[in-house]
Amino acid sequence: MKKLFYIGIIGLILFEILNVYFIMPMPGSQRMRSIDLAYFFNTYRWIFRGFFGFLTIVGIVPMFQFKRWIVIVGCLLVGIVTYAINYEMAADTMFYQPETLSLKDAKENKVKTDRLVLGVTINGESKAYPISMLVYHHQVRDVLGGKPIMVTYCSVCRTGRVFEPIVNGKLENFRLVGMDHFNAMFEDETTKSWWRQANGKAITGMLKGTKLPELEAQQTSLATWLKLYPDSKIMQADLKFKENYDSTAKYESGKSKKELTGTDSLSWKRKSWVVGIESGTESIAIDWNRLKKERIVNFQINKKPLVVALASDNKSFFAFERPNAQTKFSFKNDTLLIENQKFDLKGIEVNSKQQLKKINAHQEFWHSWQEFHLTTTKY
Repeated sequence: MKKLFYIGIIGLILFEILNVYFIMPMPGSQRMRSIDLAYFFNTYRWIFRGFFGFLTIVGIVPMFQFKRWIVIVGCLLVGIVTYAINYEMAADTMFYQPETLSLKDAKENKVKTDRLVLGVTINGESKAYPISMLVYHHQVRDVLGGKPIMVTYCSVCRTGRVFEPIVNGKLENFRLVGMDHFNAMFEDETTKSWWRQANGKAITGMLKGTKLPELEAQQTSLATWLKLYPDSKIMQADLKFKENYDSTAKYESGKSKKELTGTDSLSWKRKSWVVGIESGTESIAIDWNRLKKERIVNFQINKKPLVVALASDNKSFFAFERPNAQTKFSFKNDTLLIENQKFDLKGIEVNSKQQLKKINAHQEFWHSWQEFHLTTTKY
C-alpha cells in the first residue's frame, strides 16, 4: 500500500511537469513533433490527476504510520509543483490582454514615432498597434471598419498577424495556451482547439486544419504609418502593464541578446530576419540584409510578379503585385518608379490614382518562416 503513495506522488509531479513541458520553451520541448501528445495530456488532465490522486490517498495512511515526514514532504512537493506549473508558468497567467484598450489620434498620441507598429486599414478606417505592446499582450481584440479583428504577435518568432476571429460563422474568444515550435498558440473558447499564431491554423483538436481569415496588415515605423494614414488611431499603453512594455526597444531594433528573442546579424542564421511572402502553395523568404542593401526586390512566385521595397527609415517595408513579369520597378525617395509612372508607398500612382494590389508580407525570424514553410525558396 505504501508503494501506491509513492506512485501517486511521483505520478502527480511528473504529470504536471509533462502537461506544460511540451507547450512551453523548455530544453528540447519545442523541437519535437509532440503537439497531439500535449493536447492529449491537457484534454484528459483531470483523469490523470484523479488517478494519481486516488493512488496517493489509498497509500497515505500506511505511509503516514510508517514515515510521516515523507507524506508531508511529498504533499508539499505536489502542491508547490502544481502551483508553479499552473499559475506561475502558465502562458495565460504570464501574459494578459489589455484591461483598457485606448486608441488616440496623432495629436494625443504618446507612442514615440520611431517605434514599430502593425498597421491595419479596413473600410477606410486605420489603426496602428505598437509592437512594443503586442510583444507582451500577444493578442489585442478590437473592431475596425465595423469588423472584429484579432491583432497578434509572437516575439520568439517575430511574427505579427491580424486575423478575423470568426470560427464557423461565430465570433470566437481565444486565450494564450502556450507555444509549439516556438510559436504562440491560442485555444478557442468553444471547442478548445489549439491555433498557431504564425498562420492562424488549428493544429490540434476538434477544428484541426481550419484556418482563421488573415487580414491585410503592414509593419512600419509609426512615423511612416502616419504619413500614409494621418487620420489613423494609435493604441496607447495600458498603464497597468507599462513595465512590461519598457524592455522591448532592443528587441525591435534587433539588439536584444536574449536566447529566445535575440537577433543574428548575419544572414540565414536561425535568428536572422527575413521578409516572407506566400502565394498559393509557394513561398519565398527575402534576406533582410540584402533588402537593406538593394532597397527593392522584383521577383516572381507562383507565376505572380511581385515587388518588395524598403522605406528610407530602414524599418518599413511594402509588397505589391507588379502589372506584369516584364515590368520591373526602381525605387527612389520612397517612391516606386516604372517608366513614366510614380507610385507612393500605398501603391497609388501619383497622377492617375491607379492602385497596385497590396500583398501581405511579414518580417520574421528565419527559423520560424522555414519551420512553417518547408518548401520555401530563398532570395
